[in-house]
Amino acid sequence: MKHSKVGSVMTSDVVCAEYGTPFKEVARLLAEHRISGLPVVDEDGKVVGVISETDLMARQAETPDPWEPEHRFRWRQLTPSRRARHAKAEARTAGQLMSHPAVTAHSDATIVEAARLMAHRRVERLPVVDEEERLVGIVTRRDVLQVFLRPDAEIRAAIVDEVLARAMWLSPHQIGVDVHQGVVTLTGQMDRRSEVTTAVHMCRQTDGVVAVVDELTYRFDDSRLRPDENAMHGVADDWLRKL
Repeated sequence: MKHSKVGSVMTSDVVCAEYGTPFKEVARLLAEHRISGLPVVDEDGKVVGVISETDLMARQAETPDPWEPEHRFRWRQLTPSRRARHAKAEARTAGQLMSHPAVTAHSDATIVEAARLMAHRRVERLPVVDEEERLVGIVTRRDVLQVFLRPDAEIRAAIVDEVLARAMWLSPHQIGVDVHQGVVTLTGQMDRRSEVTTAVHMCRQTDGVVAVVDELTYRFDDSRLRPDENAMHGVADDWLRKL
């Protein structure tokens, strides 16, 4: 089953900074290009970190209030996160300001994988790198969300062709597939309960699918068979082993 790749939605013309780029130049790049962050690369074009607006704001946040009484600064009493914020407040270059190591993605990764990585690492953008970790593009949350703009008719055609016909060897007319606003409804009867599980799982993995409504029935419940009795066969069974 084919999935859209990061390389198909990424921006190739990337605004980036080098390790020694001055603080003010970083701020100018963000403002001029109306972006909220950018990658930092070394002299070989490899990504070494990422800068966001939050990193720049740390400088303002850590600036002492002139009307507050002066406190004696004790570095050892600071927590690791507090130390990091204080260091960013003193940063003069992109290398000192950036967050590192950078969270990156490869261009051949799927959009689903990129979305999961963004959610897990709580980042809004991913520098895209090649096999040698050199910067080739950047993908944002907005880019990733484009997958959900896939037309319902295109989603249905993909499920009928890639899931039902090619993967599960089913007749296109054996299972009913209705797609509305990205929500897939499956109707009809299959031979085994395990095949129902497989069909629903594969439909959920199809690009653009928001949810799957399972209205399928089955002739035989093979979920309670002993391992020696549950002789799995067919292409769809490869998917069962991965569930």
